[in-house]
Amino acid sequence: MINHPPLIKAYKKSYSTIESCQTEEQLKVASKLLKNFKKMYKQVGYPKVLSYSLDRKLKQTYFRITKQYPLKQ
Repeated sequence: MINHPPLIKAYKKSYSTIESCQTEEQLKVASKLLKNFKKMYKQVGYPKVLSYSLDRKLKQTYFRITKQYPLKQ
């Protein structure tokens, strides 16, 4: 398991933020949060599985709210 408390805390906060989204506008903000998470922790070499997990959660939440899959950007 990862032994980096700030990383774990930031991951859990990002995950719960994405999970709590109820509107597309909130999803846009959560997407920016995810970009910032990746940018910040890329410098310290975080495990890629965290990034994939957050991407997947964002897509699932987008589908739950809009009932359609997001377009690739």
